Amino acid sequence: MSQISDPNIAFAYLRPACVQLTKDPSVTNVETLRGQLKDINDATLQKLQEYILFPLRFVLKVPGPKKEKLVQAVAEAISFMLENTCVQSWDTLRDLFSELCLCLCCPADPGRPAEVSEELKLALVVCLDALLHAAYGDIVFRLYESIMLLELGAAVSLLLALSEKEKSRDIQRAALKCIQTLALQCDCTQVHVSPSPDKRCSVGDTMASFLPGITTTVTRIIAGDPRQGHTVTVRAIKVWSMMVGLVMEDAQLRSRKSLQPVSAELGRIGQLLVQRTPDWVKSTAEKLSVLLKRIISCTSAHLHWRVRLELVQLADHLLASCSQSLRECVGPLLEVLVGAVNDEEPRVRERCEAALREVSQRSQSCSSNTQTFSDVLSENLLSLASSLPRLMRTSDDQKKLFVLKAFLGYLKVLGPLVSVVLNSAAHLEIISKALMQVLELDVTDVRIVEERSYTDAAERSSHAHVQKKHFLYFTDEKIFCALMEICRTLGYHGDIYLLTDHFLDLYRQSSACRKQAAMVLNEVIRGAAGISVAARRLGDEGPSTSREDLKAAAVSVMEEYTSLNNWHLITASEETERDRQDQQLLSSSRLLSISSSDVITANSASLPASSTFATIQQLNSNIWQLCIQLEGVACFAQALERDFRPLLMTSLYPVLEKAGEETLLVSQAALNAMEDISEACGYSALKELINQNSDYLLNDISLNLQRLSEHPQAPRVLAVMLTHSDCSLLPLVGDIVQDVLTALDLSYNRSAALFCSLLQALMKALVRWFPAAHSRTNIPARSSSEQEEFCIRHFFLEYRKQKELSEGIGIEEDDAADLEVPPPSQCEAVDDAGGSDVKAELPLHLSITKDVMERCIHLVSDPALRLRLKFLDLLDLCVLVLSEKEDELLPMAHRCWPALLQRLTADDQLVVLRAFRVLCTLGETCGDFLRRRVSKDVLPKVTWSLSRQAPVSARAGPVYTHSLAYKLQLAYLQGLGSLCQRLDLGEADLDAVFEACLPYLSCRQPIRLQEAGLSVFQHLIQVDPDTFWFTLNELHCPSPYTPPHPDLHPVQLAGMGRPRDEYSDNVLKLLREEFGSPWETFDPPRLG
Repeated sequence: MSQISDPNIAFAYLRPACVQLTKDPSVTNVETLRGQLKDINDATLQKLQEYILFPLRFVLKVPGPKKEKLVQAVAEAISFMLENTCVQSWDTLRDLFSELCLCLCCPADPGRPAEVSEELKLALVVCLDALLHAAYGDIVFRLYESIMLLELGAAVSLLLALSEKEKSRDIQRAALKCIQTLALQCDCTQVHVSPSPDKRCSVGDTMASFLPGITTTVTRIIAGDPRQGHTVTVRAIKVWSMMVGLVMEDAQLRSRKSLQPVSAELGRIGQLLVQRTPDWVKSTAEKLSVLLKRIISCTSAHLHWRVRLELVQLADHLLASCSQSLRECVGPLLEVLVGAVNDEEPRVRERCEAALREVSQRSQSCSSNTQTFSDVLSENLLSLASSLPRLMRTSDDQKKLFVLKAFLGYLKVLGPLVSVVLNSAAHLEIISKALMQVLELDVTDVRIVEERSYTDAAERSSHAHVQKKHFLYFTDEKIFCALMEICRTLGYHGDIYLLTDHFLDLYRQSSACRKQAAMVLNEVIRGAAGISVAARRLGDEGPSTSREDLKAAAVSVMEEYTSLNNWHLITASEETERDRQDQQLLSSSRLLSISSSDVITANSASLPASSTFATIQQLNSNIWQLCIQLEGVACFAQALERDFRPLLMTSLYPVLEKAGEETLLVSQAALNAMEDISEACGYSALKELINQNSDYLLNDISLNLQRLSEHPQAPRVLAVMLTHSDCSLLPLVGDIVQDVLTALDLSYNRSAALFCSLLQALMKALVRWFPAAHSRTNIPARSSSEQEEFCIRHFFLEYRKQKELSEGIGIEEDDAADLEVPPPSQCEAVDDAGGSDVKAELPLHLSITKDVMERCIHLVSDPALRLRLKFLDLLDLCVLVLSEKEDELLPMAHRCWPALLQRLTADDQLVVLRAFRVLCTLGETCGDFLRRRVSKDVLPKVTWSLSRQAPVSARAGPVYTHSLAYKLQLAYLQGLGSLCQRLDLGEADLDAVFEACLPYLSCRQPIRLQEAGLSVFQHLIQVDPDTFWFTLNELHCPSPYTPPHPDLHPVQLAGMGRPRDEYSDNVLKLLREEFGSPWETFDPPRLG
């Protein structure tokens, strides 16, 4: 339907509705009029504006209370008119402005909003905003005349109250937007009046009277409840920015040559007018600085990126328009921009970078300000560095992160000028002290020093997880990352020699700063190489440090790290006799005073134990220092890449030393460093790194093994090499292994503990490098599905054949081929024909294994419990390596039997447990060679122990599973079945095992003991299925066996008809799984 364009027709169309509304003000009549307004075009509405507004305004002017719905409908109708027409009359603008404000305010207290519905408040605010937008031409500027100050102030007060007190976000946003419009600062898409400089100055003069109230209230809104939503906060920041930018604009203040005197006609209104004098500007700037800092503190780390973006726009706007009048705010505003340079949101970063470019260009356009801008940045940087420790101690994590991002932003904005700032000794001292205090580690956690690794390095992953560092003043990982990026940026823009010399001095001067200085040095060198330096400046050509300077700096720092005083630190408290025994060789050269750089001399070993103790904090400090230094070596390799290869001759050996440390954190850090070095130097894997550099590494090891008292870590280095290399290393280490065994023979009482770990690493490496071609441990188990179906006919035919053969019948019919087989002696003669009497030389790995096993035979009887356990483990590995050559294994097994038997029968339970595992390995590899020995010497002891402990474990609670007796029971049961099967024990022995293990089929036993007991019976069934089928059915037979023919006697078993007991479940499980019994689905009756 086309709209009405003829004013006469439109008048006639609207007149009845207008008259009716005047006579009867009601919601229905208002909505009728509003509906008719939509049928008329905008030009015709403009001509009839006064006529249409009259009845609507009349409703608002009628004295007495009015219904809220009616006022709301009128406000919405007026809004529609104003959105489609212009207000060309000042009287209409003024009157309608006053009427809307009266509807909004409380009659009893005009400064407070009326207690009406939220819908009505929103409608009135929207209508007021539409009125201000509809003001045509210059009439809007008459609002800012001095005579209108009271009306304008009332409107501002009402809008501020609605913005702050209302809970409705829509009302808050609408009120804040209306304040913007009232100051001619609206940013919506509608067409707005563009004031001339004089008009803008006039508006600024008027709004200056309201600046304190507006900025204070809006600051409270910004810093208010975060649940108000980010849109309210964004609008409030915009209002604050626009209002301050209007009143404090430099261009306005410069253009005011002289102040206009206040007219006497204004009376008391003249006292409310603000004169923007220099003193007023200075005073206001100081107050605004306080409010600005509060806004920044609340929004700089806001969770929503639009709030952070609006804060950046505020800083950019005020720096562009008010940098002279708001001198005290320039620092905080710059801090906002430099802090947002590292924002996680790309849109915030891009806007911030654009703002900083504009600031820099404005400063460079005026030569007098160029030095001022860089000076401000430098001063802000130093001020922030000075307050950094305090802020890190007192602020929350969000504030800390923003402060660090601001610090980083200053460095990035300064760019190459950072080196100029750092050239000042005072400035460098301030920054370095701040970093030292902020990066202080928390070394009170006892778990760090308790985490020991008694396992070989072969059992650790090559790129292990390193425990997260714990700092005194922060916990968030993002804060640590920001600090590291600050250090890298310093290295990227600063003088590498100046920085390394300064932080090395701090490293040497105080043990309290050593760890922090090392962390900074590591990242400074990475930054100098351009590694992980984000958001470089436009036009940046990369790091200024040359390759030669970088290498020289890295070498100087690495030499300091790996020096004797800083590398060989004590990381474990020697509290027990066992530890002192292990550390006997290390005590003369390894213990290092933390507070002093003097190494404890050899006579320290004779001092009382308490004199060499270190506190937990000192030990933790040493551990973290070593970890950080190892990380540093890896950082230097990453910085130099292939240029680091020549430095491997001096750096790889110390890293390998620490990879063999018993302190878990240190060994993990060393392994990670090895991985990083390998990757940085271009090696395909850690194995290649070790193999390519094995010549000088093994040379150093060989020399150091000759001076063990001075270099007790040499065995560790070789152990790590063996762990991470391959069999190509074996020919190179053969002579060294012989030297180790010779040294062990000459001083086993002093060096056994030191060499045992090395020999274990060697044997584990041989097991990996030379796996047995056909292991004898994998014995196929018979399952019910693989058993032949029992056939009575075949049974009797076989029985008849065997009987005839025993009586001599059918011998002559035997296969002739059997008689033609030559006797074994002839075969052997043929095989040996032409042979030599000289025994073939053993492969190197078997020869080494035999030599090591010879030592184990003697050392498994060592008085020290810990050493007996270690050499039993070593003996187990030797058996695995020799298993590929039975001719060598069996004689060695014969030789080690007496010592092993002593450990099995008359030693500590822990040793018995370990020795039984060795016996199981021997049984798997030697087979029936050990049958008689085990049957005579070991089996009675094992069965007696199992029988004796069965009642104890059946009655015990859950704590029993942590006891050594339980672990020994479990080991016996887990190994006994396979041992019986491999040794093919006789009936008497099997019966003994059956009697001993039967109690473990009880449901009263711990679950794992039941499972292990079942595994014993599963192996026994493989040895003699008939016997154990009968035995199990004697215990519990769930169903009678009906003979297939009446002439056959019924089968009677003791277990038939027996009620369910504690053994029933496990017996039925065995019968089902091993024999495939026909009653698989039989459900035995439950006990009462």
